[in-house]
Amino acid sequence: MSTQADRPAGKQPTIYDVARQAGVSHQTVSRLLKGDPGIKPLNRERVLKALDELGYRPNLTARSLATNRSHRVAALTQEITQVGPGRVAQGASEEARKHGYVLDIITLDVDDRANVEAAIKLVNQHDVAGILALASTDELRDAFEAAKFQVPVVIPFGMVAGESGAPDMRGEAIRELIDHLVEFGHRRFLHLAGPSTWVAARNRRQDFDDALAAHGLALEAVVHGDWSAKSGYDAVRALQPDRVCTAIVAANDQMAIGAILALSELGLRVPDDVSVTGMDDIPEAAYVRPPLTTVQLGLEEEGRDTFRQLLALMTGEATERRPTPATMVLRQSTGPASGSIG
Repeated sequence: MSTQADRPAGKQPTIYDVARQAGVSHQTVSRLLKGDPGIKPLNRERVLKALDELGYRPNLTARSLATNRSHRVAALTQEITQVGPGRVAQGASEEARKHGYVLDIITLDVDDRANVEAAIKLVNQHDVAGILALASTDELRDAFEAAKFQVPVVIPFGMVAGESGAPDMRGEAIRELIDHLVEFGHRRFLHLAGPSTWVAARNRRQDFDDALAAHGLALEAVVHGDWSAKSGYDAVRALQPDRVCTAIVAANDQMAIGAILALSELGLRVPDDVSVTGMDDIPEAAYVRPPLTTVQLGLEEEGRDTFRQLLALMTGEATERRPTPATMVLRQSTGPASGSIG
């Protein structure tokens, strides 16, 4: 098996080297690099592995001149440090590279409409093949809808309420989470929600409402945070005695982690007195005390599927929308109902 280290210094691998390594024709390698979706899965896997092992890097400038097609895609987003948009962008970037494209990520100031419009104008002036508009908030979605883009545009379906056209695996995982808590005897729930202008926050709130309604229950209280651990901490510390619950279900892991610290400072034990759950399954969730029960969301896969949607628009090929994977992750922050806040 050949590797990058096996070749003379300065010699770049060709598609013929990749084809030989993968055991396929050079036409198959060329088709994959052009984004052809019709390649057999096994051959695609072999070629991608060979590309990685040989360190093959396509000459995008030469290809663009030869085909009169740009191989750059722009991703317009906000709050790239937030888990959701960041992971979606990461997945989209990985998928773009697999198809021979470069993803340029442009961060927008959602509070400055002029800034957003200027960024869109700038993107329209550059040679990009398509645009991913990661509209995580109402303000950003409004700006995208008002814009006149010059190339194909996709707004990721996972960030738009009710527009996926695919099975709602997130909702199923949240139902499993609520079923788990109800089986433990919990009947009174506090929801630490994300900002009301975020589509993801509203989607998750609706999922919790639906899951509880299936048991004839409703949220006891809803407190909005800003996704940060501090906002979860502040929300729990500010609770009034009449806001009683036995379980806190947070819209993300950071707010859940802040809630756990606040409960500890109030003299309440997790999960002996109050159970706490999060969402996203960030790496830190497994290492707080106690380790956090949460819902793992395949946001990188959502990003990869989003790029595939854009690729289909750019090439005229049909593609099927896929649901974002979601799985409940059971850890030690949930237990039988026995205590309450207040």
